[in-house]
Amino acid sequence: MKRFFNTIRNIFSIEELRTRILYTIGFLVVFRLGSFIVLPGVNPDLLNQTTNNFFGMINTFLGGAFSRASIFALGIMPYISASIVIQLLSVAVPYFQKMQKEGESGRKKINQITRVLTIVITLAQASGYLAATIPAEAIMIERSFFVFSSMIILTAGTIFCMWLGERITEKGIGNGISMLIMIGIISSFPLAIVQEVGEKGTGGLLLLVLEFLALFFIVMSVVLLTTAIRRIPVQYARQVVGGAKRQPGKSQRSYIPLKVNSANVMPIIFAQSLMFLPSLVASLWADQSDTARYISQTFATFTSVEYNVTFAILIILFTFFYTAITINPKQMADDMKRNNAFIPGVKPGEPTSDYISAVLDRITLPGALFLAIVAVLPAFANAAGVSINFSQFYGGTSLIIMVGVILDTLQQIESYLLMRHYEGMMKSGKLKGRSSQNVPAI
Repeated sequence: MKRFFNTIRNIFSIEELRTRILYTIGFLVVFRLGSFIVLPGVNPDLLNQTTNNFFGMINTFLGGAFSRASIFALGIMPYISASIVIQLLSVAVPYFQKMQKEGESGRKKINQITRVLTIVITLAQASGYLAATIPAEAIMIERSFFVFSSMIILTAGTIFCMWLGERITEKGIGNGISMLIMIGIISSFPLAIVQEVGEKGTGGLLLLVLEFLALFFIVMSVVLLTTAIRRIPVQYARQVVGGAKRQPGKSQRSYIPLKVNSANVMPIIFAQSLMFLPSLVASLWADQSDTARYISQTFATFTSVEYNVTFAILIILFTFFYTAITINPKQMADDMKRNNAFIPGVKPGEPTSDYISAVLDRITLPGALFLAIVAVLPAFANAAGVSINFSQFYGGTSLIIMVGVILDTLQQIESYLLMRHYEGMMKSGKLKGRSSQNVPAI
């Protein structure tokens, strides 16, 4: 306990880190307050608060804003959908590939296009949301004006959430977009526990303990998946120190760390954002088409077989896709060649790139499969008798996002503490030169 409080004191003793944490808390408070502001013209007492369906899962990710008809009812999901579309275009369309290679200017253009596409997607999703979730008796003003004004407000709310996420990334700590999703999930966790305890009662105390033990082991499995690393050994052909070339030795050895789950939580977020669409879109024509009604009912609950199979396939595909666009084996091979480094037993250049790609594919496949299995665990937990709200934390999007975002945030905090530690050693003169043991970075 003393060590814990010492760590907290060290964190807040660093001015920049303290400022970033306070900025993050402030932005998250604004986000949570906005989720309680109801759309103008809506009587919140007449809204359908039932969450025993797929919309209940959406409501979980948005911290209750979805069911309250909040101005943040669509949250950050349209922006994620737009990002998916742009990233797909960046792989298939030469125009977007060219912009990616333009550096900072190209990145700004892509961000601008993503924002415009976000507005288009938000307007479309807002129309479906208003038609599918807000009953006519809850609308207190003329309906056509309500729909028009609410679409504008929901779009503005999503843009504001996007701005909050960007500000958290820039001025706060952690990834802003993921942080907004995580805070929405965490906000519903205490209520889910209370409901589960109320349903089980004192007679089901043993069953409740077993549920929490199962949840603990699942969390540990997700942590291991997120932190697992495969290291590729690297040997340096020479090292230049003070103009003199040195022969290879133990000090010239290094490793390329490749994570088993390099994509982290992004495949889950991307896949989940797409899983929202079938039920929302099909609900618009559910009264006119049997096919639309079937799609709406099938994808309206995360316990259906069709939903879970589709979800698992999307996660596997997005895991490989996101890993491919974030890790470039050819670039890594070129960097190694420039630093006169090589993988023992593998020729520099194209063979090194192929070797890294093969290793990456081999470790990504089991990572993607395990990610997909964890993502569909809530359906099995619900089938085993766990309440539908609490079962969402038995893996799935909720748990993976929470664990991934928390670990990423802790790593950033640790990097600040480590940097402060080294700065203190340098100022105190306790850090001795070790130039003979330094290894050039790849």
